[in-house]
Amino acid sequence: MKHIYILLLSFSLSFASFDKIDSFDAEFIQSVTDDKGKTLTYKGHISASKPQNALWSYKEPIQKDVFINSHQVTIVEPEIEQVIIRSIDSSFDFFNMIKNAKEIKKGVYEARYESKIFTITTNEAIIESISYLDEFENRVKILFLNQVQNKEIDKKIFTPKYPLDFDVIRD
Repeated sequence: MKHIYILLLSFSLSFASFDKIDSFDAEFIQSVTDDKGKTLTYKGHISASKPQNALWSYKEPIQKDVFINSHQVTIVEPEIEQVIIRSIDSSFDFFNMIKNAKEIKKGVYEARYESKIFTITTNEAIIESISYLDEFENRVKILFLNQVQNKEIDKKIFTPKYPLDFDVIRD
């Protein structure tokens, strides 16, 4: 689970190394494939902006919003009326990691953090996908569609919103 949050944070930070991208907005399809070949697929929308803001809005198969800033992740799950708030290690420096990413072939880069390898594919400086193995050795691939870079994003969308009667769990 820790690496999922690192990926979410890292994605919100990663654009700085690709031609000075200040924001990123896209639809996404996230597939998680286990060692038996079973795949779960999620669909949604991401908005991300410097310095470390991101909102992942999952639409299918469940609704869930994941708000990320430099110090915490807030997960709002309306179907179970629950909010999880987790502190994250703000010393994680994805800018440095991506800056040191190695191009392994045209449009394909490898970035390392701890023992994880993130594969980032691009097409003319537009991020197309990010792939990695999670802490359970599941293969995770996030494919981006309808990407828009450097669009003005209202910073208010990165503030978590949820009904006051939801259960709040602080980790």
